Amino acid sequence: MKSIAVFNNKGGVGKTTLTYHLGCALAELGHKTLLVDLDPQSNLTLFGLDPEKLHDIWQVEDAFIDDFVDARDQQSADFEEIASDVRSIHFLLKPTEDGADPPESLAKPLELLDNLGMIPGRLSIHTYEDKIASRWSDVYGGDLLAIRTVTDIRNFCEKYAKEYAYDYVVIDTSPSFGILNKVIISTVDGFLIPCMPDMFTLYGIQNIGKSLKGWKRDFDTIFNLLSDAKLRYFPKNFVSFLGFTIFNASRYRRSSERNLSKAHHNYAKQIRATIEEHIDVDHRKQLTAAQLEDPIGGTAIMHSYSRLVLAMSRKYRTPIWKVAGCENLEKEDRNTILHNRQLYENTQTEFHIFAKDLLTRLGQLEVDNG
Repeated sequence: MKSIAVFNNKGGVGKTTLTYHLGCALAELGHKTLLVDLDPQSNLTLFGLDPEKLHDIWQVEDAFIDDFVDARDQQSADFEEIASDVRSIHFLLKPTEDGADPPESLAKPLELLDNLGMIPGRLSIHTYEDKIASRWSDVYGGDLLAIRTVTDIRNFCEKYAKEYAYDYVVIDTSPSFGILNKVIISTVDGFLIPCMPDMFTLYGIQNIGKSLKGWKRDFDTIFNLLSDAKLRYFPKNFVSFLGFTIFNASRYRRSSERNLSKAHHNYAKQIRATIEEHIDVDHRKQLTAAQLEDPIGGTAIMHSYSRLVLAMSRKYRTPIWKVAGCENLEKEDRNTILHNRQLYENTQTEFHIFAKDLLTRLGQLEVDNG
């Protein structure tokens, strides 16, 4: 199993849409994939569940999120049945947050498509982040509960990979440098940055590079202090940078490099230099010069998908390329969608190209780590 985080500290760059469609593409390419929604906004989850069904899941969990041990005792007769059904990521992490024993059963993932599952998000995940912060200093002393708190996300990825034979776990994150993202990104195998070709991207990469340096120092200290028995909770290697995308940028129809407007192209061509200056080579040493220069997938997913196309994908909870084939298209949508059927369906090839390039980069990571 390889775990991947999709991260940018700026919102509005298409991070969640990209995460969902990456998962769909990997699944269609024959790779069993699990999506994990760790953005408190839970927008990724809404690709798989309508709000009413999500509310039903959260409602069952409410008492456990308030006090896991008390709720387990109060609902002891039904507890294992509740725990083994589809549950949010916060429910999974809550025993560690409360210092309790986890359920015997692993909650089943929400099945989205063939080869594609999801662990839904939950707005309350901020309380787990608070617990990470309060226990962080205890990790240096080898406290097992603190270590579990920091590594539980990674370890759940491994448990699901083992029980359900997932090849890849893709994690959607919030646009934040908080301690929750610190432990997510530091304990996955690789991360990628979805970008817009603008000033915010360049500053975002600078900020990500600075944060990585600090996070790496903290984890190096932990690794030097802990025994081998306690280090087994952590991954062997610190996270690696897999590259960037330019996702859903405006197309410039006159002849121009990458079909970007002059302003967008001027920012896009600065991305490589910004990466080289601010993201340490140790985090990207497996990438070739060409891979530093080019977005993952090249220009495959670079250009705009209209708001209508993206809205239809969300509305029908299916990847863009499957929208036109939905049997439940509403009358007011049908003519517009079917008139543009080819536009919708062509996106499948584009996202497959993107996913294959990402897998190539992950393969290089395996070679580099020996």
